[in-house]
Amino acid sequence: MAATAKPNKEQQDRTRAAIQTTQLVKRIQNYALEEKDDQDNPVELDSNRLRAIEILLRKSLPDLSSVQMQADIEIEPGNKLAELMARIDGNSRTIKKD
Repeated sequence: MAATAKPNKEQQDRTRAAIQTTQLVKRIQNYALEEKDDQDNPVELDSNRLRAIEILLRKSLPDLSSVQMQADIEIEPGNKLAELMARIDGNSRTIKKD
């Protein structure tokens, strides 16, 4: 039987951070959706605790509000959905006609 390697300190720290982040997300989600926690208790958060959770999550999760996605696509003639999206979007997409 092969011996399993003990995780190093960095791996342990990443695992702990991931678990803590998951718990924070779960708690704030239960609060927002007015659901009960694992012990069937209602989740109540005061403004100080809510702010603390926000600060910790900012340190452990990427802020997706600053991510911008851009794509250059070619729309095939006759693709009505893509043509409609291009008109709604107003981007520099062009509709090729044969």
